[in-house]
Amino acid sequence: MPEPFTATVLTMFPEAFPGPLGVSLIGTAWRESALWRLETVDIRGFSKDKRGFLDDTPAGGGPGQVMRADVIASALDSVERHERPLLCMSARGRPLTQAKVREWSKGPGLIVLCGRFEGVDQRLIDGRGFEEVSVGDAVIAGGEAAALVAIEACVRLLPGVLGQAESLSEESFEDGLLEHPQYTRPRTFEGREIPEVLLSGHHGEVAKWRRAERETATRERRPDLWAAHLAKQQAKGASSPVGDDDERD
Repeated sequence: MPEPFTATVLTMFPEAFPGPLGVSLIGTAWRESALWRLETVDIRGFSKDKRGFLDDTPAGGGPGQVMRADVIASALDSVERHERPLLCMSARGRPLTQAKVREWSKGPGLIVLCGRFEGVDQRLIDGRGFEEVSVGDAVIAGGEAAALVAIEACVRLLPGVLGQAESLSEESFEDGLLEHPQYTRPRTFEGREIPEVLLSGHHGEVAKWRRAERETATRERRPDLWAAHLAKQQAKGASSPVGDDDERD
């Protein structure tokens, strides 16, 4: 039987995990169903300093501290890689995308390094082949919160974790568009009604409404995604064979 998806986190604060990964369906899939595994490695345990220090002043001067390459390398070497991607959560990394998450979720798991202070010695990142990944254009105190985001995004795509595979197909980013708004009972809330089309029982009209809402939300909130979506649609049209409508022209 193949090993389940395994997330190994290299961190100064293993107590930050499982955090939200331990609740709801994702937590059940980890704790009870063993559909995935979570491991933490305390980087401080690999420091040769009796106080557990694993950082030093930046080369070239400047404020703050930098995590040492040798200490993190020792922590990494204690882990069986099993061909898992190496991620370093960093504000200077490439943005986390649903496409990358989908790719990682199909593999054996992830090894995630949580940076702290001013960052990680670049020689460790380059030498060991870490991919720097950002979860947004904001700076947080450490990589633990970002690691939780990346791991949860992958785990929820694993077969059996959420139960309804079809519910994933219309989520934000799955086809380059944001998700449509959602409603449920009561029918009227503080003077606001559920859109009538959603109560019509007309599945075709509901689908059209949802598609239009997704396009509107993407165009207004994420013009970068909308531009990419339009480019993709244009490329599809340019590469499509002549159809019946073209022949009638």
